[in-house]
Amino acid sequence: MPGNSFGHSFRITTWGESHGKALGVVVDGVPAGLELSEADVQKDLDRRRPGQSDVSTPRSESDSVEILSGIIDGITTGMPVSMLVWNKNAKSSAYDYIKNVPRPGHADLAYTEKYGIRDHRGGGRSSGRETIGRVAGGAVARKLLSQKGIEVFAHVTELGGIKAKPLSYDEIRRNVDSNVVRCADPEATEQMLEQVNVARFEGDSIGGVVEIIATGVPAGLGEPVFDKLDADIACAMMGIGAVKGVEIGAGFECAGMKGSQMNDALVLNNGKVIPANNNAGGITGGISTGMPVVCRIAVKPTPSISKSQKSVDMASMKEIDVEIHGRHDPTIPPRMVPVAESMMALVLADHMIRSGRIGPDSLL
Repeated sequence: MPGNSFGHSFRITTWGESHGKALGVVVDGVPAGLELSEADVQKDLDRRRPGQSDVSTPRSESDSVEILSGIIDGITTGMPVSMLVWNKNAKSSAYDYIKNVPRPGHADLAYTEKYGIRDHRGGGRSSGRETIGRVAGGAVARKLLSQKGIEVFAHVTELGGIKAKPLSYDEIRRNVDSNVVRCADPEATEQMLEQVNVARFEGDSIGGVVEIIATGVPAGLGEPVFDKLDADIACAMMGIGAVKGVEIGAGFECAGMKGSQMNDALVLNNGKVIPANNNAGGITGGISTGMPVVCRIAVKPTPSISKSQKSVDMASMKEIDVEIHGRHDPTIPPRMVPVAESMMALVLADHMIRSGRIGPDSLL
């Protein structure tokens, strides 16, 4: 199975399955001289881990990270940083009844058609637990970016059709982790929670939108043709399971705008030419403008629902009705926030190294 690595000069390779012994990541291209500890990585994994609230799966995992290589005395050596998280609360028998039944909305059928075999225990590599490696690798990227004043943060802007009002970046930073749905708008948060409870009562699930923002990004990242910064961001976000759409800046709204509305006027600020607004989302022509990079992703409803759905028993080749049991998230976007932040950080770290703004070998 190829396609387990992401990035160029800063590259991650994730490994492991939902119900295997462990999951992890190898991060290659980390410059020497970066202060890095397990605590730096753990704080992001804690935001991703299951069992935190009623809007996530009740599977209880500590997701404690172990750094196996690439560090001495708390400093990166320039060698690959390998990290591991043990699975401790897997309940594989809960999936035995669907061993031969592909779940609607999951990758089960596609995996079977491609490989002739699949790991039915929680979906194997297609499980949301695969994102452990992304978040661990993203934590290293985030630490690297912080050396250059770049910050990445995300929040839920829509859940179950409830939309948050526009807020300042300071309000988003301050409020996003104050509630379980990771929405920075307190009023919308209450309505979102109601939608989650309704979906859970009905045996259903809901989707939403996550917005990712990166501030402090310098102008000049990205290439003008195939290695566009926004193209790499879109690739990163679409590579996350359950993401079905990506937009940058004004995104799909630009289809209904006129050029005079969409174009970001250029003005002088202390002798420097800058965009007056940011419909472009910090990127034009595939190259960063120095404005905040703004991306939004559409996240589908959790496909594992207890409502009866149509499927096929591939052992008997008979159509059947199936209800998905076990421990599942009634909605994915709240736990998607740290994952999306990590993917943005990975792209930006990669481009910072490729552009020479971060030394490819050493920070010392």
